[in-house]
Parts: sequence; structure tokens; C-alpha cells
Amino acid sequence: MKYLPINSSLFINNRKNFTAKMKPSSLAVFNSNDIYPISADSTMPFQQHRDIFYLSGVDQEESILVLFPDCPKEKHREILFLKETNAHIAVWEGEKLTKEAAFKTSGIKTVYWLQDMEKIMFELMTQCDTVYINTNEHYRANVETETREDRYTKWLKDKYPAHSVAKSAPILQRLRSVKNPIEIDLIQQACNITEKGFRRVLNFVKPGVWEYEIEAELMHEFLRNRSKGFAYTPIIASGNNANVLHYIENNKQCKAGDLILFDTAAEYANYASDLSRTIPVSGRYSDRQKAVYNAVLRVKNEATKVLTPGTIWADYHVEVGKIMTSELLGLGLLDKADVQNENPDWPAYKKYFMHGTSHHMGLDTHDYGILTEPMQANMVFTVEPGIYIPEEGFGIRLEDDVVIQKTGEPLNLMKNIPIEAEEIEDLMNS
Repeated sequence: MKYLPINSSLFINNRKNFTAKMKPSSLAVFNSNDIYPISADSTMPFQQHRDIFYLSGVDQEESILVLFPDCPKEKHREILFLKETNAHIAVWEGEKLTKEAAFKTSGIKTVYWLQDMEKIMFELMTQCDTVYINTNEHYRANVETETREDRYTKWLKDKYPAHSVAKSAPILQRLRSVKNPIEIDLIQQACNITEKGFRRVLNFVKPGVWEYEIEAELMHEFLRNRSKGFAYTPIIASGNNANVLHYIENNKQCKAGDLILFDTAAEYANYASDLSRTIPVSGRYSDRQKAVYNAVLRVKNEATKVLTPGTIWADYHVEVGKIMTSELLGLGLLDKADVQNENPDWPAYKKYFMHGTSHHMGLDTHDYGILTEPMQANMVFTVEPGIYIPEEGFGIRLEDDVVIQKTGEPLNLMKNIPIEAEEIEDLMNS
């Protein structure tokens, strides 16, 4: 791994919190992700399943975590099953985790090789009544591929059909949404790397550069600072491309007078950051561009203040909609009649700001969190309003990552990343 070792106390604490929510005489199983094939002998770069990483810190394929807090054998209350490392694997792929290294990473003392899994699981299943399976219940999930977790769940339910089945997802949704201080530090690291990348491109952008060249500059800076790269598919959208919300081609030339909307950020140790900025190709905003830019910035600043403990996500978006409506009226993009005659299910402001303002962030860019439950301290949210005006040839989105505090305004993890229009102009022209 490129990232520095993480204190195992994070994973020990996460397991303690999870097992405290389990039913009596129950066992929970978590699998690593597959390495996904492309064609021939090519594969996608490995990405660990976030749940097994959250609970163990193991960042390796073909790994299984078993938690059984009521097990009669104390040594079987936490178990890792790992792919056995050997000299051949060490030569061709690099050494996999040894049992000693797995303990150092996770704090789990009992480590078996995968070849012993079925035998050990038989013993464990005779001692428990309920099995927690791990299903993807994220509100944005749309998965067609059968995962390693899915295959393991089928095997387990076929082999042990008399056991009760429970779901890990509701527990993890609540636990993962509230961040440990170590996690906040890791997200801050990702944000700091993102800052380095953004400052680099401020000195690089000029009329005539291509969007993919900017992408390359960002990737260079991210990799040299221990990141695997982008936390999500980067959006580098110049001119009218900014009005395509998920524009990812990044293949157009940046023209004088246009704006570039960036939605690009680094990961660090599997933790995401999520940044949006909008900068002028020529180094100066026009008066109209700056007026819209500052309107978006005011919405972001006001929306941030509403992220407090007890706030409901849906109510928050209603409030942000009111703030955005006021700004759109001031810009002449809406008039009073538009607001008076609006459809309550699709308010007038949605013509120019059609996406949500905030989402949970952490191990996943759109992280776990139950949106119908009140916000809590130490949840990390994005704040990302935008105004998109195809008829004027530009769109603007500004986004920071913030941590909800017990009292007062959220902590902005991106406070050092330039956002004021004048500062961006100064940096681009220095």
C-alpha cells in the first residue's frame, strides 16, 4: 500500500462497536472484493470492500473476517481467514499478509489460511443461532455484478439453512456514518492531497490546454503524495461541458473566456475527499461569471451553517432550496411568477440547480448513512451547490467537505483550498 500504517486501535474500536449491536449467539461474516477481470489476463486494480477494511484494516483480496462475540472459544470470537502467502506468490505478486502482519494491522490474534475456512466455519456454525450477512443497501446502489460476498452468502445459506439470518447493513450504516478521530485525520489527509493537486493546476491552466492534460497534472500530484489516485471518476468540464452533471470524457480543449468546473479529489488509505471548484481558463472571471460564482459561494456558506446535530437531511434540502431561490432571483434567472407558480415536487430553482447539496462522505465518496435519521456530530458531509446555465455557456459548482460539530458551525476540512474568486484570480496570475 502507498499509505502509511493506520493505528490498529481504529479497527479494534470499530469491531467493538459492531459486535455490541449483534444479537445473542450470532456470528457475522465479511468478505473482501474480487479482483475483477477485463479480458484475456487483464484485471482492474484491486479495491478492497469497504466493510471488511473498516472492521479489520485488511487491504488484500481473498480475505474473510468472522465476528462471533459469544463463541465458547475465546480465540474464535474474532477470526481472519487469509490467502496463504508463499515463496512463489512473493516472487510473482509480492508477499501477502503473514499472520503476524495481519495481527499488527488489525489487532486480531486468530488468523487461519483460507484452506481451513470450511472446517472452522462448521465448528462455529454449530455454536451459533443467527448469521449476519453483508448486503449492499446503500440508497444509490445499482449493482449487476455478483460479488464475492454474494457468492459466500449463497454458500452459507445453502450449507446451513436452519440458521436465522440477520443483516449487517443497518448496523454499519449507523456506525460508518459517524467518524472516529483517526478517520477524520485520514479524510483530512485526502483533502490535503487534493489541495496540492488543485494548487498545481491553478499554475498550469491557460487557454489551449486540454481537459485530459489537467487530469494528468492532478494524477501526478496525487500519486506523489501517497494516494492511489482519484477518489472517484474525475470531472474536468470546460465551457458548456459543465452543464452535463456527470461529464467524464475530459477530452475537450479549454478556450479563452470559458470556465472549467472541477469535480476532482484524491483518496488516501481508502478514504475519500470530494472537491468542486470552478476556475477561469484565462485567469479572470467576467463580471457575469463572477456574479454567479459569488451567488453559489453564498449558498454554500449559508448551507454549511445548517449542518448541525438534529437536522434531517430532507428538511435541510428544503432550506437550501430557499437560499438558492433568493440568489436566482437576484441574478435574474428566476422571477417572482416562477416561484409563485412552481411545482412543489420540482421547485423553480431546480431548473438551474437540479442535484442535492450534501451527502455523507468517508470510505465511500457517497458514504453510508441513513438519511431519514437526524444528523450527528462527527458525521462528514459534502456541501456542493451549483448553478448551471446552458444558454450562457457555463456552469458553476463549489464543494467542500465538512465535519458536523457538537456546537457551532461544521469544521471545514478544505478551508485551505482556495475558493474566493479574487484569490483564485491572484494565484492564476501570480
